[in-house]
Amino acid sequence: MTADATTSSGAPAPESPRKVARLSYFFPAHNEEANIEALVAEALETLPTLAETFEIIAINDGSRDKTGEIADRLAAAHPDVVRVVHHNPNRGYGGALRSGFETSRYELLAFTDGDRQFKIADIGRLTARLQAEDHPDVVVGFRIKRADPFIRVAYARTYKLANRIFFGLRVTDVDCACKLFRREALAGIRVESAGAFFSAELMNKIRQSGRSIAEVGVPHYERTAGSPTGAKPSVIWRAVKDFWGLRLRLWFKRAETLQRGRPILGGD
Repeated sequence: MTADATTSSGAPAPESPRKVARLSYFFPAHNEEANIEALVAEALETLPTLAETFEIIAINDGSRDKTGEIADRLAAAHPDVVRVVHHNPNRGYGGALRSGFETSRYELLAFTDGDRQFKIADIGRLTARLQAEDHPDVVVGFRIKRADPFIRVAYARTYKLANRIFFGLRVTDVDCACKLFRREALAGIRVESAGAFFSAELMNKIRQSGRSIAEVGVPHYERTAGSPTGAKPSVIWRAVKDFWGLRLRLWFKRAETLQRGRPILGGD
């Protein structure tokens, strides 16, 4: 299998992608009381068109508002398909994603963020790409047109360039929160970061381990409720430290570095 990313065009996915057998969908939520109920309702309506069997996992990452309370109510109303993982205290974005991976049960794992800047229906673009003849191990979205403030777009462009120069990671939008994984592609993958560098470390280690990565364009929508935290100086500084820690260790102790961190899959 090739380790380089292959990029598709931003053309719309088929209107009715072929259903996959079993899909785990999860999302991190930190103070998303204004979004979580609508997001779960959207998932409950849409996922039956994408998968024969599915589950929805909400990761309440130390929220101080009613996110956890609403999530528990939704899980009680839909016990067969909705589950909640609570973090107290907050573990950070990477820690929330990690819990999603660890608690997912099915052969395909997908996630978006909890802020509703992606539509659940667009996961269908990823499942359609996964079923292409080359059978990629991972499909990552890239935002066709980012609906973010200029400062976040500027950070993202710098981050993309840094990952390309220092890791050779040719992924258009490494932090796009719309990704799909085959479970077997995550076997043996370990990640150290618990912060904003989590996705980039995961992508880099998947590439270093020889799994194939494909890309597909997805729409991106403006946040209509809640407040983003990704551009906070403390978040950025932690990501910078994690970035250089991984780069230096890969230069000097590659094999050992690929085995550092906790397994992405809980049973590994």
